[in-house]
Amino acid sequence: MAVATRLTRIVGVSYSSKASLWQVTGVTTSRRTLATTCVRKWQASGEFYSEQHLQLQSSLKKLIDVEINPHVDQWEKEHHFPAHEVFKKLGSAGFLGISKPEEYGGLGLDYGYTVAFAEALGTIHCGGIPMAISVQTDMATPALAKFGSDYLKETFLRPTIAGDMVVCLGVSEPGAGSDVAGIGTSARRQGDDLIINGQKMWITNGFQADWMCLLANTSEGPQHRNKSLICLPMNTPGIHRTSRIEKIGMHSSDTAQIFFEDVRVPAKNIIGEEGMGFTYQMLQFQEERLVGSAVCLSPLDKCIADTINYTSERKVFGQPVLNNQAVHYTLAELETEVEALRSLIYRATALYIGGEDVTKLVSMIKLKAGRLCRQVPDSCLQFWGGMGFTQENYVSRLYRDMRLVSIGAGADEVMLAIICKYAGTLPKVATSLKKKERQASN
Repeated sequence: MAVATRLTRIVGVSYSSKASLWQVTGVTTSRRTLATTCVRKWQASGEFYSEQHLQLQSSLKKLIDVEINPHVDQWEKEHHFPAHEVFKKLGSAGFLGISKPEEYGGLGLDYGYTVAFAEALGTIHCGGIPMAISVQTDMATPALAKFGSDYLKETFLRPTIAGDMVVCLGVSEPGAGSDVAGIGTSARRQGDDLIINGQKMWITNGFQADWMCLLANTSEGPQHRNKSLICLPMNTPGIHRTSRIEKIGMHSSDTAQIFFEDVRVPAKNIIGEEGMGFTYQMLQFQEERLVGSAVCLSPLDKCIADTINYTSERKVFGQPVLNNQAVHYTLAELETEVEALRSLIYRATALYIGGEDVTKLVSMIKLKAGRLCRQVPDSCLQFWGGMGFTQENYVSRLYRDMRLVSIGAGADEVMLAIICKYAGTLPKVATSLKKKERQASN
């Protein structure tokens, strides 16, 4: 009944305790049929979200307006926000486990609700806090929810969904960012334990995290089959968090470099099958990239809307700046591009719910989001003139914060390589395809 109460609180739906979540949300068909129905409805009406999705967004926005946005400016100045306090409020309201299993405190809803959540999360007036929250919901926990043992889910997933624990994701290293296969951190067996040595870099939530979803080499085999994901308590002896990394943006989100020196953790903390960590992490990346792109929609919309409002009031040479054709045409083009990104995200979400491989499409989305997160704030800031070059301006904050989208969770160049791989245009892939064609013709 706790789950039922939580769902009622979020989306404002009252129902009998005997009714299932799927009945409440209208999800009564198979996943693939649901995706097909969703796409057809969207094509017919132009509306992707149901009334329940919109109510969820409305509830989240109210929480953001009361509990988060009034404090954002101060947290940005302090380069810190109270993650445990904020996450507990989100967890108590049911927002940290929307698509996670009901038996561990989640709502068990389809991924469309998670994307709706992400889009509303973007109404927070900075980029750092939505990023920190997204680590908790869709970057560090998908593999645990899908492949973890009951013990690991009970020990780590449940309190994370409740907001009682803060999690970070340990993948990147000083010498291995986009090259995930090249990480050097090791976790060697010693009896029933793992002994971890190495380091991780650019760790969001690193200073406040209670546990880390760590990717480490657990054998000497091939790079794509020698890695495992491990649930690592951050109070374990041998873990050293260095001084906070100062960034040009995302100021309220703490970023750490973390060293591991003979850190001992039970081998039962491995998520799923040992040696499958690289594959699990690639799957986690799909959700991270999709949700991360969805978070960008609201800030991009607001950036354009604020610029329209400012340029309609600001006069130059006796008339509003907006009257200049170069200005209103540019804003129209930017709005068109953002709407195209939104459509791509909705399409990929529907296909993902249906169990389709959306790797290529999500890579396109991540690439497009990264490009727009550079283009939109930069173009809009120009129209603000000197006001756009001040710290207090929302557009200038986006200019700093959103530059990360083209770098984090796979740089633009990595997205291009993935797209080319699926298209068969990477040199070694293209050569392999031609070889197969020649063999087939013979």
